[in-house]
Amino acid sequence: MKQDFLVEIGTEELPPKSLKTLMSAFTLGIEAELNKVKLQHSAIKGYATPRRLAVLVSGLDSQQADTQTERLGPAVAAAFDSDGAPTPPALGFAKSCGVTVTKLEQTETDKGLRLVFRRVEKGLATEALLPDIVNKALKDLPIARRMRWGARRIEFVRPVHWVVMLFGKNVVRGSIMGLQSSHTSRGHRFHSNTEISIATPLDYAKTLRQAFVIADFVERRSLIEEGVKALAQDAGGNAVIDDDLLDEVTALNEWPVPLMGRFDEHFLKVPAEALISSMKEHQKYFHVVDDAGQLLPRFITVANIDSRDATKVIAGNEKVIRPRLSDAAFFYQTDQNTTLEQRCEILKNVVFQEKLGSIYDKSQRVAALADYLAPTIGAEPELAKRAAILSKTDLVTEMVQEFADLQGTMGRYYAQHDGEDDAVAVALFEQYLPRFAGDRVANSSVGATLAVADRLDTLVGIFGIKQPPTGSKDPFALRRASLAVLRTLVEQQIDLDLELALRKALSLHTNLSLSAEETSKQVLTYMLERFRSWYEEDKIRPEVFLAVMAKSPTRPLDIHRRVQAVNDFSQLPEARNLASANKRVSNILSKQDSGITANVDPGLLQESAEKALAEQLATLSDTLQPLIAEKDYHQILQHLAQLQEPVDAFFDQVMVMADDMALRQNRLAILSQLRELFLEVADVSLLASTQ
Repeated sequence: MKQDFLVEIGTEELPPKSLKTLMSAFTLGIEAELNKVKLQHSAIKGYATPRRLAVLVSGLDSQQADTQTERLGPAVAAAFDSDGAPTPPALGFAKSCGVTVTKLEQTETDKGLRLVFRRVEKGLATEALLPDIVNKALKDLPIARRMRWGARRIEFVRPVHWVVMLFGKNVVRGSIMGLQSSHTSRGHRFHSNTEISIATPLDYAKTLRQAFVIADFVERRSLIEEGVKALAQDAGGNAVIDDDLLDEVTALNEWPVPLMGRFDEHFLKVPAEALISSMKEHQKYFHVVDDAGQLLPRFITVANIDSRDATKVIAGNEKVIRPRLSDAAFFYQTDQNTTLEQRCEILKNVVFQEKLGSIYDKSQRVAALADYLAPTIGAEPELAKRAAILSKTDLVTEMVQEFADLQGTMGRYYAQHDGEDDAVAVALFEQYLPRFAGDRVANSSVGATLAVADRLDTLVGIFGIKQPPTGSKDPFALRRASLAVLRTLVEQQIDLDLELALRKALSLHTNLSLSAEETSKQVLTYMLERFRSWYEEDKIRPEVFLAVMAKSPTRPLDIHRRVQAVNDFSQLPEARNLASANKRVSNILSKQDSGITANVDPGLLQESAEKALAEQLATLSDTLQPLIAEKDYHQILQHLAQLQEPVDAFFDQVMVMADDMALRQNRLAILSQLRELFLEVADVSLLASTQ
């Protein structure tokens, strides 16, 4: 018989930024433990509110299935003597199984007839297993810092005040987090601050709703989103809903009630990003914009109470936000009294990294590197240098020290106020792009130059002092920095030689622990390896990337173009045979002791197949020269795909390693030409194992 199972852990307010993760982990943990003890179920669902984590398991087995165990013993021939009496091996085996020899059976195996002990183990009742299942799932929750409360030695993310465990209508008796389980939960802290009885697991969500608690996280999130959007539309605007903020607000409320508030219009003179950061980070408010995307003097808060006088709640929030916005306005006005250039000296007192100097030192290095990179990227060197010198000055402004997420944003505003060139102002913002996965890269040439130069300086510096990222630690976000450089170069079509750029960056550093040559090698390898995850997301096989990297290229844009071309080539019907042929050619050529001439002697061509291949190679070589010069790898491989039939015929009909040395060398020259044409793009022989 199957029953539904419910477990609810009632706590003090859980950390909102972790609630969704805890809910998912608890649900998956319960499911994993059920699977370990082989208890089947039809569905499982997690619930979470600020004061509870819960899991509902539907259609759970009421008992484990009986299992039959089988243990093999000695061979029958060795188990009994000539009189049929059990020998010591048989007696010892029976004793270890806890039975007499007469209880043993015999079975045929691939090693002959052997004694066997079979036993049916009765499955345990589910109710007896559930407390241990719940405790194990709770123990494995991803909690960064656990806490104790009272005199208890038990630790959890927050103090636990009640535990509900029901299997069908029955309370599952057990100790969870030091508390005895029951059927009693709690309602909303303000609307229904009483004990409530849960009759059955399926009644859970309905019963809590009657006590002003919407237990379903997803439902609560949807209600908040719909309510916030509706309020904004009623006010003639559009709510801007950040997913992370929506999750956090959902985790703060059990009975969400969206409310619209206003702030004074004069605050709109402050950059919108500063106002939004203040509302979002400190107050968890959603901001509202008009159809043109301009910030409106309104905000939407979500109350955890259905007040009889909502105007008082709104007034209270408006009162709270006013000093916050006033602070932002004050910081903005104060910051403009000092130019970014005047702040450069302050950066000398701000440490970037103990062994790599101050932020000022870093800015000077980045300026020199930006000057070097600018012509390749298409930027004006003087503007790139100026942007680099000012790039970190907004870090010491009042606004950014209060709202760290505004770095770069405020730099752009202050640069505009100071009368800096627009390209410099834009670059101060774009240097941080992309800020997260999926974010756009720097669009302007000066911005792209600064974005690349700043990250390369950090990469060579940190590797140079022998502090590269490990599997679990990457304090300077070098993985993200590497991918940002690659994305910028590829998406902005910048054909930069990364190896040369790294050498230049290293020349600007002093007192590094690692040699410049070794540092450059390590950083280049590390950065180009980041392409792997990029291509994995694009469903490009690793062999395609390896085929290109066999050429040891150092230009990311060129690598990307080659990878795309090889990936398209690998989809062609001709690719399998040509990849195998290249592998065969590579093996043949690698075994030759003496150098192989690249010239084919037409007079030594005997077989029709070798004549045909040599002729087509000569024709293709002329055809491909302009495509090679243009680096049109896609077209190069499309032309080379035409070689499948003549290559197949060559290997079917021609003996490469002929006894006549002249014939052999001539045929090896044909294969060498074939190989070299493909190597203009990649070593496609590496595709052979997966074609």
